[in-house]
Amino acid sequence: MRKIAVIYGSSTDNTKNIAKSIAGKLLGEDVTLLDVSKLKAGDLDAYPNLIFGTSTWGVGDLQDDWEGYLSELKGADLSGKTIAFFGLGDSGSYPDSFVDGMGILYETVREKGARLIGEFPADGYDYDTSRAEVDGKFVGVAIDEDNESDKTDARLDKWIESIKGLFI
Repeated sequence: MRKIAVIYGSSTDNTKNIAKSIAGKLLGEDVTLLDVSKLKAGDLDAYPNLIFGTSTWGVGDLQDDWEGYLSELKGADLSGKTIAFFGLGDSGSYPDSFVDGMGILYETVREKGARLIGEFPADGYDYDTSRAEVDGKFVGVAIDEDNESDKTDARLDKWIESIKGLFI
């Protein structure tokens, strides 16, 4: 069993519920769910594998609890860790900033020595632009519970299948 922390920030429980679903789909792993609003300095040190999840608020804003933890994340030693991302957004109301929160987390940690995994195809989504899209793929799995909740389970299953063998 590999030790994995699924860390989420959730204002309306949608991201929390997706985090719980991800944890439930990682069968055979030692998974801990952590609310970013309750994290303290050094809490990330105990986990070699991290999954960061956030929603996007307004026009491209990071979820409030993650916003409050961002300076801590910037100062964290993530070298040697494996990190994956999931993000929630509303492509119907905010097609120009779809899952930007996930992109902000990715941009924050990409140069910190961690191995980043879990990119996900951007085809099949209806949006205009996203900070979470790099070279035609999302940096993690994008979830749209407002407009495409019928696709959530299939997307999560495909994403988890692609990352589960990559954790250390």
